[in-house]
Amino acid sequence: MAVTRAQQPVVTTSFPLPVRSRLAHPALLLTGILLVALNMRACLAAVSPMVGEIQRSFGLSATASGLITTVPVLFQGVGAPLTPRLTRRFGTERVVLGAVLVLGAGVLLRVLPSVAALYAGCVVIGVAIAVLNVSMPGLVKREFPDRAAAMTGVYSTTMLVGATMAAGLSVPLEHALGGGWEASLGAWSLLALVAAVAWLPQVLRARAARDGAGAATVPGAAAAPTAPVRPIQGIWRSPLAWQISLFMGISSLLVYTLVAWMPTILADHGMDRGEAGLVFAFSNLVQVAGAFLVPLFAGRMTNQRALAVSMALLNAVGIAVLLIAPVPGAWVAAVILGVAQGGSLGLGLAFIVLRTDSAAGAAQLGGMSQAVGYLVAAAGPVGAGALRQATGGWTTVLALMLVLVSVVAVAGWGAGRDRTL
Repeated sequence: MAVTRAQQPVVTTSFPLPVRSRLAHPALLLTGILLVALNMRACLAAVSPMVGEIQRSFGLSATASGLITTVPVLFQGVGAPLTPRLTRRFGTERVVLGAVLVLGAGVLLRVLPSVAALYAGCVVIGVAIAVLNVSMPGLVKREFPDRAAAMTGVYSTTMLVGATMAAGLSVPLEHALGGGWEASLGAWSLLALVAAVAWLPQVLRARAARDGAGAATVPGAAAAPTAPVRPIQGIWRSPLAWQISLFMGISSLLVYTLVAWMPTILADHGMDRGEAGLVFAFSNLVQVAGAFLVPLFAGRMTNQRALAVSMALLNAVGIAVLLIAPVPGAWVAAVILGVAQGGSLGLGLAFIVLRTDSAAGAAQLGGMSQAVGYLVAAAGPVGAGALRQATGGWTTVLALMLVLVSVVAVAGWGAGRDRTL
Protein backbone atom coordinates (compact mmCIF):
# COMPACT_ATOMS: atom_id res chain seq x y z
CA MET A 1 0.00 0.00 0.00
CA ALA A 2 1.36 3.44 -0.90
CA VAL A 3 1.50 6.10 1.78
CA THR A 4 2.58 9.71 1.90
CA ARG A 5 5.98 10.48 3.38
CA ALA A 6 4.36 12.17 6.37
CA GLN A 7 2.13 9.16 7.09
CA GLN A 8 4.77 6.50 6.53
CA PRO A 9 5.00 3.99 9.42
CA VAL A 10 8.30 2.76 10.76
CA VAL A 11 8.70 -1.01 10.61
CA THR A 12 11.92 -2.67 11.64
CA THR A 13 13.41 -6.09 11.28
CA SER A 14 15.99 -7.88 13.36
CA PHE A 15 18.83 -7.42 10.87
CA PRO A 16 20.07 -3.84 10.54
CA LEU A 17 22.00 -2.81 7.48
CA PRO A 18 24.82 -0.29 7.25
CA VAL A 19 23.86 3.07 5.81
CA ARG A 20 25.86 5.39 3.61
CA SER A 21 28.96 3.30 4.04
CA ARG A 22 31.24 5.32 1.71
CA LEU A 23 33.01 2.06 1.00
CA ALA A 24 36.01 3.74 -0.52
CA HIS A 25 37.03 7.29 -1.38
CA PRO A 26 34.04 9.05 -3.03
CA ALA A 27 36.00 9.64 -6.24
CA LEU A 28 36.94 5.96 -6.42
CA LEU A 29 33.36 4.94 -5.68
CA LEU A 30 32.04 7.23 -8.41
CA THR A 31 34.65 5.95 -10.88
CA GLY A 32 33.59 2.37 -10.17
CA ILE A 33 29.90 3.19 -10.61
CA LEU A 34 30.52 4.94 -13.92
CA LEU A 35 32.73 2.18 -15.33
CA VAL A 36 30.14 -0.43 -14.37
CA ALA A 37 27.43 1.70 -15.99
CA LEU A 38 29.44 1.98 -19.22
CA ASN A 39 29.19 -1.81 -19.56
CA MET A 40 25.45 -2.05 -18.98
CA ARG A 41 24.43 -1.19 -22.56
CA ALA A 42 27.68 -1.26 -24.55
CA CYS A 43 27.73 -4.98 -25.32
CA LEU A 44 24.09 -4.79 -26.50
CA ALA A 45 24.59 -1.76 -28.73
CA ALA A 46 27.84 -3.11 -30.17
CA VAL A 47 26.10 -6.11 -31.74
CA SER A 48 23.48 -4.13 -33.70
CA PRO A 49 25.83 -3.04 -36.54
CA MET A 50 27.16 -6.61 -36.73
CA VAL A 51 23.89 -8.53 -37.01
CA GLY A 52 24.11 -8.76 -40.81
CA GLU A 53 27.62 -10.20 -40.69
CA ILE A 54 26.67 -12.65 -37.93
CA GLN A 55 23.68 -13.76 -40.01
CA ARG A 56 25.88 -14.42 -43.04
CA SER A 57 28.56 -16.11 -40.94
CA PHE A 58 26.20 -18.71 -39.48
CA GLY A 59 23.58 -18.76 -42.26
CA LEU A 60 20.82 -17.63 -39.90
CA SER A 61 17.30 -16.69 -40.91
CA ALA A 62 15.99 -13.18 -40.32
CA THR A 63 13.98 -14.39 -37.32
CA ALA A 64 16.96 -16.17 -35.79
CA SER A 65 19.08 -13.07 -36.34
CA GLY A 66 16.49 -10.96 -34.54
CA LEU A 67 16.85 -13.19 -31.49
CA ILE A 68 20.46 -12.02 -31.09
CA THR A 69 19.13 -8.70 -29.80
CA THR A 70 15.90 -10.03 -28.28
CA VAL A 71 17.34 -12.82 -26.08
CA PRO A 72 19.43 -10.51 -23.84
CA VAL A 73 16.41 -8.25 -23.28
CA LEU A 74 14.21 -11.25 -22.43
CA PHE A 75 16.70 -12.62 -19.92
CA GLN A 76 17.06 -9.22 -18.29
CA GLY A 77 13.44 -9.72 -17.30
CA VAL A 78 13.99 -13.31 -16.22
CA GLY A 79 17.07 -12.54 -14.11
CA ALA A 80 15.85 -9.37 -12.40
CA PRO A 81 13.71 -10.98 -9.61
CA LEU A 82 16.67 -13.10 -8.44
CA THR A 83 18.93 -10.17 -7.65
CA PRO A 84 17.50 -8.99 -4.29
CA ARG A 85 18.12 -12.48 -2.88
CA LEU A 86 21.69 -12.42 -4.14
CA THR A 87 22.40 -9.01 -2.64
CA ARG A 88 20.94 -10.03 0.72
CA ARG A 89 23.08 -13.17 0.82
CA PHE A 90 26.38 -11.97 -0.61
CA GLY A 91 26.24 -8.17 -0.33
CA THR A 92 25.74 -5.67 -3.13
CA GLU A 93 29.45 -5.08 -3.66
CA ARG A 94 30.31 -8.73 -4.34
CA VAL A 95 27.20 -9.20 -6.48
CA VAL A 96 28.13 -6.22 -8.68
CA LEU A 97 31.68 -7.52 -9.08
CA GLY A 98 30.45 -10.99 -9.96
CA ALA A 99 27.92 -9.64 -12.46
CA VAL A 100 30.56 -7.55 -14.25
CA LEU A 101 32.88 -10.57 -14.53
CA VAL A 102 30.02 -12.76 -15.77
CA LEU A 103 29.12 -10.07 -18.30
CA GLY A 104 32.68 -10.10 -19.65
CA ALA A 105 32.56 -13.91 -19.86
CA GLY A 106 29.25 -13.72 -21.74
CA VAL A 107 30.77 -11.30 -24.26
CA LEU A 108 33.58 -13.79 -24.95
CA LEU A 109 31.19 -16.76 -25.09
CA ARG A 110 29.08 -14.94 -27.69
CA VAL A 111 31.95 -14.77 -30.19
CA LEU A 112 32.94 -18.45 -30.11
CA PRO A 113 32.47 -20.23 -33.47
CA SER A 114 29.18 -21.88 -32.63
CA VAL A 115 25.53 -20.90 -32.93
CA ALA A 116 24.88 -22.49 -29.52
CA ALA A 117 27.64 -20.38 -27.98
CA LEU A 118 26.26 -17.27 -29.68
CA TYR A 119 22.86 -17.63 -28.05
CA ALA A 120 24.28 -18.93 -24.75
CA GLY A 121 26.43 -15.78 -24.60
CA CYS A 122 23.31 -13.68 -25.20
CA VAL A 123 21.60 -15.41 -22.26
CA VAL A 124 24.58 -14.87 -19.95
CA ILE A 125 24.83 -11.22 -20.97
CA GLY A 126 21.12 -10.67 -20.32
CA VAL A 127 21.23 -12.21 -16.83
CA ALA A 128 24.39 -10.27 -15.88
CA ILE A 129 22.86 -6.97 -17.00
CA ALA A 130 19.68 -7.81 -15.09
CA VAL A 131 21.69 -8.18 -11.87
CA LEU A 132 23.40 -4.84 -12.47
CA ASN A 133 20.12 -3.13 -13.41
CA VAL A 134 18.61 -4.10 -10.07
CA SER A 135 21.70 -3.71 -7.88
CA MET A 136 22.74 -0.23 -8.94
CA PRO A 137 19.63 1.78 -7.87
CA GLY A 138 19.86 0.29 -4.37
CA LEU A 139 23.56 1.05 -4.19
CA VAL A 140 22.99 4.64 -5.31
CA LYS A 141 20.14 4.97 -2.82
CA ARG A 142 22.41 3.79 0.00
CA GLU A 143 25.57 5.70 -0.85
CA PHE A 144 24.00 8.97 -2.06
CA PRO A 145 20.73 9.25 -0.08
CA ASP A 146 20.53 13.03 -0.43
CA ARG A 147 21.34 13.05 -4.15
CA ALA A 148 19.88 9.75 -5.30
CA ALA A 149 17.91 11.20 -8.22
CA ALA A 150 20.87 13.24 -9.47
CA MET A 151 23.21 10.27 -9.24
CA THR A 152 20.64 8.15 -11.03
CA GLY A 153 20.81 10.68 -13.86
CA VAL A 154 24.60 10.44 -13.91
CA TYR A 155 24.77 6.67 -14.18
CA SER A 156 21.82 6.34 -16.59
CA THR A 157 23.56 8.91 -18.80
CA THR A 158 26.76 6.89 -18.60
CA MET A 159 24.87 3.78 -19.72
CA LEU A 160 23.71 5.60 -22.84
CA VAL A 161 27.18 7.02 -23.46
CA GLY A 162 28.47 3.45 -23.39
CA ALA A 163 25.78 2.37 -25.86
CA THR A 164 26.48 5.28 -28.20
CA MET A 165 30.22 4.65 -28.02
CA ALA A 166 29.81 0.95 -28.72
CA ALA A 167 27.45 1.49 -31.66
CA GLY A 168 29.84 3.99 -33.20
CA LEU A 169 33.05 2.01 -32.64
CA SER A 170 31.99 -1.52 -33.59
CA VAL A 171 32.72 -1.20 -37.31
CA PRO A 172 35.95 0.82 -36.86
CA LEU A 173 37.12 -1.79 -34.32
CA GLU A 174 36.41 -4.53 -36.85
CA HIS A 175 38.64 -2.80 -39.39
CA ALA A 176 41.34 -1.90 -36.85
CA LEU A 177 41.59 -5.38 -35.34
CA GLY A 178 41.29 -7.18 -38.66
CA GLY A 179 39.54 -10.12 -37.09
CA GLY A 180 35.97 -9.77 -38.31
CA TRP A 181 32.92 -9.31 -36.12
CA GLU A 182 34.27 -11.75 -33.52
CA ALA A 183 37.27 -9.56 -32.65
CA SER A 184 35.16 -6.40 -32.62
CA LEU A 185 32.52 -7.79 -30.24
CA GLY A 186 35.02 -9.70 -28.11
CA ALA A 187 37.02 -6.53 -27.45
CA TRP A 188 34.22 -5.22 -25.22
CA SER A 189 35.13 -7.85 -22.62
CA LEU A 190 38.16 -5.65 -21.84
CA LEU A 191 35.83 -2.86 -20.73
CA ALA A 192 34.19 -5.29 -18.29
CA LEU A 193 37.61 -6.29 -16.96
CA VAL A 194 38.54 -2.63 -16.39
CA ALA A 195 35.27 -2.07 -14.53
CA ALA A 196 35.87 -5.15 -12.37
CA VAL A 197 39.36 -3.93 -11.40
CA ALA A 198 37.97 -0.48 -10.56
CA TRP A 199 35.19 -2.04 -8.48
CA LEU A 200 37.45 -4.41 -6.50
CA PRO A 201 38.32 -1.79 -3.81
CA GLN A 202 34.62 -1.57 -2.95
CA VAL A 203 34.52 -5.31 -2.31
CA LEU A 204 37.65 -5.20 -0.17
CA ARG A 205 36.40 -2.28 1.89
CA ALA A 206 33.00 -3.93 2.35
CA ARG A 207 34.75 -7.06 3.63
CA ALA A 208 36.81 -4.96 6.03
CA ALA A 209 33.64 -3.21 7.20
CA ARG A 210 31.97 -6.57 7.90
CA ASP A 211 35.03 -7.74 9.83
CA GLY A 212 34.97 -4.48 11.79
CA ALA A 213 31.30 -4.94 12.59
CA GLY A 214 32.12 -8.39 13.97
CA ALA A 215 34.88 -6.93 16.11
CA ALA A 216 32.44 -4.35 17.41
CA THR A 217 30.69 -7.06 19.41
CA VAL A 218 33.72 -7.15 21.71
CA PRO A 219 33.06 -5.16 24.95
CA GLY A 220 34.24 -1.61 24.52
CA ALA A 221 34.35 -1.71 20.71
CA ALA A 222 32.42 0.89 18.74
CA ALA A 223 29.26 -0.30 17.03
CA ALA A 224 28.84 0.19 13.28
CA PRO A 225 26.19 2.72 12.26
CA THR A 226 22.95 0.97 11.44
CA ALA A 227 19.45 1.86 10.39
CA PRO A 228 16.20 -0.07 10.47
CA VAL A 229 15.24 -1.95 7.37
CA ARG A 230 11.66 -1.67 6.18
CA PRO A 231 10.90 -4.42 3.67
CA ILE A 232 8.16 -3.77 1.15
CA GLN A 233 5.31 -6.08 2.03
CA GLY A 234 3.17 -7.42 -0.81
CA ILE A 235 5.02 -5.47 -3.50
CA TRP A 236 3.46 -7.54 -6.30
CA ARG A 237 0.02 -6.43 -5.09
CA SER A 238 0.92 -2.74 -4.94
CA PRO A 239 -0.78 -0.51 -7.56
CA LEU A 240 2.11 1.97 -7.31
CA ALA A 241 4.69 -0.75 -7.99
CA TRP A 242 2.70 -1.89 -11.03
CA GLN A 243 2.39 1.69 -12.31
CA ILE A 244 6.17 2.10 -12.12
CA SER A 245 6.68 -1.30 -13.76
CA LEU A 246 4.30 -0.50 -16.62
CA PHE A 247 5.86 2.92 -17.14
CA MET A 248 9.30 1.32 -17.42
CA GLY A 249 8.10 -1.68 -19.42
CA ILE A 250 6.14 0.06 -22.15
CA SER A 251 8.66 2.90 -22.38
CA SER A 252 11.37 0.25 -22.89
CA LEU A 253 9.22 -1.55 -25.47
CA LEU A 254 8.99 1.67 -27.49
CA VAL A 255 12.75 2.18 -27.20
CA TYR A 256 13.74 -1.35 -28.22
CA THR A 257 11.24 -1.38 -31.07
CA LEU A 258 12.76 1.75 -32.57
CA VAL A 259 16.29 0.53 -31.84
CA ALA A 260 15.50 -2.53 -33.94
CA TRP A 261 13.48 -0.91 -36.73
CA MET A 262 13.89 2.88 -36.95
CA PRO A 263 16.58 2.81 -39.69
CA THR A 264 14.51 0.26 -41.62
CA ILE A 265 11.35 2.38 -41.29
CA LEU A 266 13.18 5.36 -42.77
CA ALA A 267 14.83 3.29 -45.52
CA ASP A 268 11.53 1.67 -46.49
CA HIS A 269 10.11 5.16 -47.03
CA GLY A 270 12.90 6.05 -49.44
CA MET A 271 15.69 7.47 -47.27
CA ASP A 272 19.24 6.46 -48.11
CA ARG A 273 20.37 3.73 -45.69
CA GLY A 274 23.49 5.67 -44.77
CA GLU A 275 21.47 8.73 -43.82
CA ALA A 276 18.96 6.55 -41.95
CA GLY A 277 21.83 5.20 -39.86
CA LEU A 278 23.01 8.72 -39.11
CA VAL A 279 19.52 9.77 -38.01
CA PHE A 280 19.35 6.78 -35.69
CA ALA A 281 22.82 7.47 -34.24
CA PHE A 282 21.91 11.12 -33.67
CA SER A 283 18.74 10.10 -31.84
CA ASN A 284 20.83 7.87 -29.55
CA LEU A 285 23.15 10.78 -28.88
CA VAL A 286 20.26 13.05 -27.90
CA GLN A 287 19.09 10.38 -25.45
CA VAL A 288 22.14 11.20 -23.32
CA ALA A 289 20.81 14.70 -22.63
CA GLY A 290 17.35 13.39 -21.70
CA ALA A 291 18.75 10.70 -19.40
CA PHE A 292 20.88 13.27 -17.56
CA LEU A 293 18.47 16.18 -17.24
CA VAL A 294 15.14 14.49 -16.50
CA PRO A 295 16.25 12.74 -13.26
CA LEU A 296 17.74 16.05 -12.09
CA PHE A 297 14.36 17.74 -12.56
CA ALA A 298 12.61 14.76 -10.96
CA GLY A 299 14.69 15.05 -7.80
CA ARG A 300 13.70 18.69 -7.38
CA MET A 301 9.97 18.06 -7.70
CA THR A 302 7.50 17.07 -5.00
CA ASN A 303 5.78 14.81 -7.53
CA GLN A 304 6.78 13.87 -11.06
CA ARG A 305 3.36 13.52 -12.71
CA ALA A 306 3.83 16.37 -15.17
CA LEU A 307 7.30 15.14 -16.06
CA ALA A 308 6.08 11.60 -16.76
CA VAL A 309 3.20 12.79 -18.93
CA SER A 310 5.57 15.15 -20.77
CA MET A 311 7.84 12.21 -21.67
CA ALA A 312 4.80 10.31 -22.98
CA LEU A 313 3.66 13.29 -25.05
CA LEU A 314 7.12 13.72 -26.57
CA ASN A 315 7.13 10.02 -27.49
CA ALA A 316 3.72 10.50 -29.12
CA VAL A 317 4.87 13.52 -31.13
CA GLY A 318 8.04 11.75 -32.32
CA ILE A 319 6.16 8.62 -33.37
CA ALA A 320 3.49 10.73 -35.09
CA VAL A 321 6.18 12.47 -37.15
CA LEU A 322 7.50 9.07 -38.27
CA LEU A 323 3.94 8.09 -39.18
CA ILE A 324 2.98 11.26 -41.08
CA ALA A 325 6.26 12.50 -42.59
CA PRO A 326 8.98 9.89 -41.98
CA VAL A 327 11.60 11.22 -44.40
CA PRO A 328 11.05 15.02 -44.28
CA GLY A 329 10.63 14.93 -40.49
CA ALA A 330 13.27 12.31 -39.71
CA TRP A 331 15.76 14.63 -37.99
CA VAL A 332 13.00 16.35 -36.00
CA ALA A 333 11.69 12.96 -34.90
CA ALA A 334 15.23 11.95 -33.92
CA VAL A 335 15.55 14.91 -31.55
CA ILE A 336 12.10 14.52 -30.00
CA LEU A 337 12.38 10.75 -29.59
CA GLY A 338 15.91 11.06 -28.22
CA VAL A 339 14.79 13.37 -25.43
CA ALA A 340 11.70 11.25 -24.74
CA GLN A 341 13.47 7.90 -24.69
CA GLY A 342 16.48 9.02 -22.68
CA GLY A 343 14.25 10.97 -20.31
CA SER A 344 11.90 8.01 -19.83
CA LEU A 345 14.82 5.73 -18.98
CA GLY A 346 16.20 8.20 -16.44
CA LEU A 347 12.78 8.88 -14.94
CA GLY A 348 11.95 5.18 -14.64
CA LEU A 349 15.18 4.57 -12.73
CA ALA A 350 14.55 7.69 -10.62
CA PHE A 351 11.12 6.34 -9.65
CA ILE A 352 12.87 3.33 -8.09
CA VAL A 353 14.85 5.51 -5.67
CA LEU A 354 12.18 8.18 -5.14
CA ARG A 355 9.33 5.79 -4.36
CA THR A 356 11.29 3.77 -1.78
CA ASP A 357 12.87 4.72 1.53
CA SER A 358 15.76 2.24 1.75
CA ALA A 359 18.37 0.50 -0.37
CA ALA A 360 16.64 -2.83 0.29
CA GLY A 361 13.31 -1.37 -0.86
CA ALA A 362 14.92 0.04 -3.99
CA ALA A 363 16.35 -3.41 -4.77
CA GLN A 364 12.92 -5.01 -4.31
CA LEU A 365 11.17 -2.47 -6.51
CA GLY A 366 13.98 -2.61 -9.05
CA GLY A 367 13.66 -6.39 -9.22
CA MET A 368 9.93 -6.23 -9.88
CA SER A 369 9.86 -3.24 -12.23
CA GLN A 370 12.73 -4.46 -14.36
CA ALA A 371 11.43 -8.03 -14.48
CA VAL A 372 8.09 -6.78 -15.78
CA GLY A 373 9.73 -4.08 -17.87
CA TYR A 374 12.15 -6.21 -19.84
CA LEU A 375 9.73 -9.08 -20.35
CA VAL A 376 7.32 -6.55 -21.88
CA ALA A 377 10.10 -4.83 -23.85
CA ALA A 378 11.31 -8.09 -25.37
CA ALA A 379 8.01 -8.41 -27.23
CA GLY A 380 8.49 -5.08 -29.03
CA PRO A 381 11.05 -5.81 -31.77
CA VAL A 382 9.67 -9.27 -32.58
CA GLY A 383 6.04 -8.12 -32.49
CA ALA A 384 6.73 -5.10 -34.67
CA GLY A 385 8.55 -7.23 -37.24
CA ALA A 386 5.73 -9.77 -37.36
CA LEU A 387 3.08 -7.04 -37.66
CA ARG A 388 5.00 -5.32 -40.44
CA GLN A 389 5.28 -8.63 -42.31
CA ALA A 390 1.56 -9.28 -41.88
CA THR A 391 0.43 -5.81 -42.99
CA GLY A 392 3.14 -5.01 -45.53
CA GLY A 393 4.03 -1.64 -43.98
CA TRP A 394 4.75 0.33 -40.84
CA THR A 395 1.48 2.27 -40.43
CA THR A 396 -0.17 -0.26 -38.15
CA VAL A 397 3.00 -0.68 -36.08
CA LEU A 398 3.37 3.06 -35.49
CA ALA A 399 -0.34 3.49 -34.79
CA LEU A 400 -0.19 0.75 -32.16
CA MET A 401 2.85 2.44 -30.61
CA LEU A 402 0.79 5.62 -30.28
CA VAL A 403 -1.87 3.66 -28.41
CA LEU A 404 0.79 2.28 -26.06
CA VAL A 405 2.03 5.81 -25.38
CA SER A 406 -1.34 6.59 -23.80
CA VAL A 407 -0.79 3.68 -21.40
CA VAL A 408 2.64 5.12 -20.53
CA ALA A 409 1.01 8.46 -19.72
CA VAL A 410 -1.58 6.88 -17.41
CA ALA A 411 1.03 4.72 -15.66
CA GLY A 412 3.40 7.69 -15.32
CA TRP A 413 0.64 9.84 -13.81
CA GLY A 414 0.20 7.23 -11.09
CA ALA A 415 3.91 6.54 -10.63
CA GLY A 416 4.64 10.25 -10.27
CA ARG A 417 2.55 10.70 -7.11
CA ASP A 418 4.40 11.73 -3.94
CA ARG A 419 4.11 8.32 -2.31
CA THR A 420 6.46 5.63 -1.08
CA LEU A 421 6.03 1.89 -1.01
